[in-house]
Amino acid sequence: MNTFHTTTIRRTVRGALSGLVVWALTGCMGIPERIDPGTPRAQIEERLGTPTAEYPLPDGRRLQYSRQPGGQQVYNLDLDASGRLRRVEQVMDINWLQRNIALDRWSRADVLQNLGRPALIERVASFRGDVWTYRFLEANSPHQAHLHIDPEGVVRKLMFTDEATRDDPPDRM
Repeated sequence: MNTFHTTTIRRTVRGALSGLVVWALTGCMGIPERIDPGTPRAQIEERLGTPTAEYPLPDGRRLQYSRQPGGQQVYNLDLDASGRLRRVEQVMDINWLQRNIALDRWSRADVLQNLGRPALIERVASFRGDVWTYRFLEANSPHQAHLHIDPEGVVRKLMFTDEATRDDPPDRM
């Protein structure tokens, strides 16, 4: 191998490793679960950036960091009245969804405050209203949660399906 090819390969490998290190470091810093309780809002936003949504709570504020539509997580960071982190919760989890979504009681506003904007909004012939779809992982397998919201803005039904991927055989899609 000549010197040009050896140098090019070394530069490529070095660049890829540098990129991997930067990605790993920024990825670790951008994980909401790794922010300690009591952290002030300014430090949270310094590490995570601007939240995708923000909501008032009775005793503070909720900063929401959603990775929908492409990702499969939604993180709610609840701040106390002084603007310090009280709690971090990743809500795109089948147990959380089943335990917390209150059918016939949750409104569209409740859905937004807890889950954020959906990955997809669509309609189906068998329901009069919108179906909001959220992506999540369960045992490293991609799934979807479908919330049926009637024209009055009330959640009437919650369904779960497997998410079809490009690697699925044609009979599964």
